Amino acid sequence: MEQPLFHVMLGGRKVGPYDRRTIVGMRIKETLTSDHVLIDSDGQQLSVADLIGRAARSNEFNPSRTGGFSIVQATYPASLVGVAGRGMEIPRFKGEVEARLQNDALRVAGRFRQGFGWKEGRVKLPLGEIIRAGTRGSRLELGLGREGQALQRVTLELFTPDAATELASRLPSAQPWPEDALPAAGRVRAGGHYLMWVPVLGVAAVVVVVLAVLMSRRMY
Repeated sequence: MEQPLFHVMLGGRKVGPYDRRTIVGMRIKETLTSDHVLIDSDGQQLSVADLIGRAARSNEFNPSRTGGFSIVQATYPASLVGVAGRGMEIPRFKGEVEARLQNDALRVAGRFRQGFGWKEGRVKLPLGEIIRAGTRGSRLELGLGREGQALQRVTLELFTPDAATELASRLPSAQPWPEDALPAAGRVRAGGHYLMWVPVLGVAAVVVVVLAVLMSRRMY
């Protein structure tokens, strides 16, 4: 099926059109904010947050459809910002993921690179092991492990502060982070964990430039 397209309002001008995946990617990269205005093919206006949130509303589980008991409490569109510390093996999900709150776990599902291709995967974070949760705007900072031990830190982007706050409040075992312990996000590490690669690459680039200058002086 053909994907609907949306124009983005920037500085009073319409830019685009873009499909939903492109807009979500721009939101993840912070090229757009959740408050940016979109215009659909019918001329209707909506925000980036409205567009992203449609996935959660359309995927809500209705127990009456099957006559069974739903283990899904809520579903949120999100993206994985970073993971730091030892603990669960969490794939390096790229782009939009689905954060599904179940009775016993927070299930995160999405796409990640494997070799030269892409693979769909998921990981379940047991609710009993999520002992810390705090929000910074639309980001949710989770701490997994046991009190008194080094925690594995998982950062999710929920796209709106309300969604981040709501999900944090639904985690039964999670206590707020101490004010001086709210973790920094954006760290990448080998094996699916996350470190601060950008500063490292910046330093490496400076070293390369300095060496190139020194070598050119020696040649002359």
